[in-house]
Amino acid sequence: MKYQCQKLLLYLLFSSIVITSFHYADNGIFIDKYPSPEWINNANLVYIAWIVLTLIGIVGYFLYKRGMFRFAYLCLGIYSFTGLSSPGHYFYGEMSKFSLRMHTLILFDFFAGLLIFGFILWSLFIKTDWRNSIDLD
Repeated sequence: MKYQCQKLLLYLLFSSIVITSFHYADNGIFIDKYPSPEWINNANLVYIAWIVLTLIGIVGYFLYKRGMFRFAYLCLGIYSFTGLSSPGHYFYGEMSKFSLRMHTLILFDFFAGLLIFGFILWSLFIKTDWRNSIDLD
């Protein structure tokens, strides 16, 4: 069961990385088309954010794999923000300002983040393997 959970997390993380790479690349390339806060006016900021958050997610996976659940959940939770924050674009522009491609990428990115966050909640509250890793002595 342990390896199945790790495998599930790996699939979710890999899928999320692919999905977020498309959205963040599109966002960086078309930075002037995406309604967003004033401070995000540089494509390099978008790319750097994606790289940093993705690395945190990858670290989270390896921590999970090693049974270091507290830090794994923290890293994966931070990483899930990569996708969960995507609908934030809608606070900065009317729906009509977004192309169908933008809406699709934002939606897929959001669901990818939601799946990662859902995995954390499932692993933390339902699966509870982390309880077996706590040293009670």
